[in-house]
Amino acid sequence: MGVDAVIAQWRAERPDLDSSPIAVVGRVMRLSRFWDAEIKSFLAGHGLEPGEFDVLSTLRRIGQPHELTASAFMKTSLVTSGAITNRIDRMQAKGLVTRTRDEADRRSVRIRLTATGLAVIDGVLPLHLANEKRLIENLSGPDQRALVSLLSQLLDPFEESP
Repeated sequence: MGVDAVIAQWRAERPDLDSSPIAVVGRVMRLSRFWDAEIKSFLAGHGLEPGEFDVLSTLRRIGQPHELTASAFMKTSLVTSGAITNRIDRMQAKGLVTRTRDEADRRSVRIRLTATGLAVIDGVLPLHLANEKRLIENLSGPDQRALVSLLSQLLDPFEESP
């Protein structure tokens, strides 16, 4: 059932309520679910889970030495320490990252991209970006820029200040 059908049903059942927000929120949520499934399937085809891709891309985009403390990584990725620990354990077993004690602060752990991890992210990233481009290809360049602006306005109140 499409979003318009849901809105029509609510208007019929509860005409006293303004169901118009569903037109935006419902579409964004449905699109998110569709895109999540598409991206998860794409990454699985490359032997990665979305969380692993997140770790690899985060470490890659910060530049040399492609390393963060576990606490800095948690702030960047907004996941729990338990989730990070399990994810890093799996990735370390695959040889994608290493985990070492910080020499300056022995209580702190540093997560670093390995040569294998670097090769994986550098190989998958261009394909991932092409896949994302495919997901939005039915929008023209100006429409994409307009959508970015509108989505930014909606997202801004939820984003942390720089």
